[in-house]
Amino acid sequence: MIPRELFKKIRHVEVRTRGLVDDVFGGEYHSAFKGRGIEFAEVRPYQIGDDVRTIDWNVSARTGEPYVKLFEEEREQTLLLVVDVSASEAFGSARAKRDLAAEVCAVLGFSALRNSDKVGLVLFTDRVERFVKPKKGKRNVLRMLRDLFAHEPEHRGTDLGDALDHVLRVQRRRAIVLLVSDFLVPDAAYDGLAKQLRVVSQKHDLVAVRLVDPREEALPPVGLLRVVDAETGRAALVDTSSARVREDFAERAARRAARAEATLKRARVDHVTLRTDEDYVEPLSHFFRHRTRR
Repeated sequence: MIPRELFKKIRHVEVRTRGLVDDVFGGEYHSAFKGRGIEFAEVRPYQIGDDVRTIDWNVSARTGEPYVKLFEEEREQTLLLVVDVSASEAFGSARAKRDLAAEVCAVLGFSALRNSDKVGLVLFTDRVERFVKPKKGKRNVLRMLRDLFAHEPEHRGTDLGDALDHVLRVQRRRAIVLLVSDFLVPDAAYDGLAKQLRVVSQKHDLVAVRLVDPREEALPPVGLLRVVDAETGRAALVDTSSARVREDFAERAARRAARAEATLKRARVDHVTLRTDEDYVEPLSHFFRHRTRR
């Protein structure tokens, strides 16, 4: 039984995101993520300017007139949402990164539903904690939306590589793979991450969504502040009244962000950055339009 407050939250997100799909994202999703290929539709008489390579010689021989084959895009696809639910995703000064991830996934899920695509879900920490096999239908999307909000992680850490390996094992056919994470991983983890990202992107249409909160980029000058690493549990007392401390924190955050961006670019993975203190509609829409133009 879904708790009443959770049900209201899911219902609110459903209504908001379905409206965005109808008004903004439905067509952009279709344009940004092309079908797997083309399939034969019908034949028609040859017209001047038609590519001679499309002539159907069998039909032309039977009728005595040249006919060409017409093809249409094979639209049915699979969208696999691969979502980081580690402890750092519960943080957010404006709203939790995990809530932002859930709403973005809802937008993509309902966009896929509108295009008759299958939708699946992977929730991961430092291991895969939940896998929902891709299926069609509104009921399936709503179930995954519930999982995104209600799943209680068993572990706190982050292992992007393990999640990517799981995708390769369970998703044999080409799919759209949406990797949603804050990419807050140890520097050493980046050494092999670019290779793993590249392997997945060669088999699937891999897109990364990096989530950012302003308090992870800069500290406010509020005096002594006890901070805790959500994933390791390590705590420290930080003097935020010191300009040097705030500058060092900002510099480390900038280096971490640059490392994540460089890794994604080196792996040739399309990516978009979304912030918890800003509306995601415009940057996500801009990302779709950019993919379509390219």
